[in-house]
Amino acid sequence: MDSLIPRPRAEIAPGAVHLPDWLDVERQRELVTACRSWATPSAGFGAARLPNGGVMSVRMVCLGWNWVPYRYSRTLADGTPVTPFPDWLADLGQRAVAEAYGDPAAEYRPDVALVNYYDETAKMGLHQDREERSPEPVVSLSLGNSCVFRFGNTENRGKPWTDVELCSGDLFVFGGPSRLAFHGVTKTRPETGNPEIGLPSGRLNITLRVSGLD
Repeated sequence: MDSLIPRPRAEIAPGAVHLPDWLDVERQRELVTACRSWATPSAGFGAARLPNGGVMSVRMVCLGWNWVPYRYSRTLADGTPVTPFPDWLADLGQRAVAEAYGDPAAEYRPDVALVNYYDETAKMGLHQDREERSPEPVVSLSLGNSCVFRFGNTENRGKPWTDVELCSGDLFVFGGPSRLAFHGVTKTRPETGNPEIGLPSGRLNITLRVSGLD
């Protein structure tokens, strides 16, 4: 994204906040490296199969809890334990919520992360994040190619919605009255990422949640 074009902080809906360029290049590079380490041969990246038989176009690896449409499990499909959720990532999530909501004392300790990889054709249909028992916010971190992120209402997949361009390094947090808003990715934009972060193609999206599960 051209640095001459201002990209100010924006509240897209009550409780839904976009902070452009929140991660600097060094931090983005560290996260890309971490994502590679999490994608061990047994853990992913894999495409989830939905109950209707469809296969998601994004590929995913999970930390803390394994997302299985539409529930969480402590094990992968082959029975091996899911990759542990690192404390440093929880600290990053806590800082994200504190800065998004302007609350330095925010107590936010995520215990699950969904790491999605989008190639040039991948999309994510409008959906709600309903598998968590906790109402705590969802934290979304973008790396690599930019995308069109559609943020909708809490009632259905129809309008009103707002399309937001998420670029590498952007933070998006949604909680409170927007916690169950429908949202998705309508398209990714090829060759819009920064090669300095070590991701030559595609987009990585790390979403952090508080499961509320024992």
